[in-house]
Amino acid sequence: MATTEQIFEAIVGRFGDQVETISAGPHPRLQLQADRWLDVATYLHDEPTLRFDWLRCLSGVDYAADGKLAAVYDLWSFDHRHDLAVKVFVARDDARIPSVAHLWRAADWHEREAFDLVGITFTGHPDLRRILLADDWVSHPLQKDYVFPREYHGIPGSVELDWQQK
Repeated sequence: MATTEQIFEAIVGRFGDQVETISAGPHPRLQLQADRWLDVATYLHDEPTLRFDWLRCLSGVDYAADGKLAAVYDLWSFDHRHDLAVKVFVARDDARIPSVAHLWRAADWHEREAFDLVGITFTGHPDLRRILLADDWVSHPLQKDYVFPREYHGIPGSVELDWQQK
């Protein structure tokens, strides 16, 4: 099991200033821009001393005030029993992150969910399409400026009860 410091040293030794921020603590993480993600992800997956072989979770996050979206990848190594989170940032108006579905099979559905709900496009994904919402759904419900529709194909989007009639 590598310590958080050893994991960070290995990553910085390989990628230097391409890794923007490193944070230790109970949830160790690093941050980077999307154009570096595929190289870093491949290294994290394939490097024998790190061997992050499980994508536990991928979460899409909207930083609307900063004009950014992010995908947060929570990784685990069964071989070495260590973990790491990687936050990959993109501009909100051009939200494209390279897919890692070929490295971690779980990314297939996780990326589809982040695409559907947050609006991040995962380039190179083998089947990027909505997974929870209808194909003709407009926008992405987990974006902070999302306006819930009053109806969808004649189905009410909300029910407002008149309590005086009950």
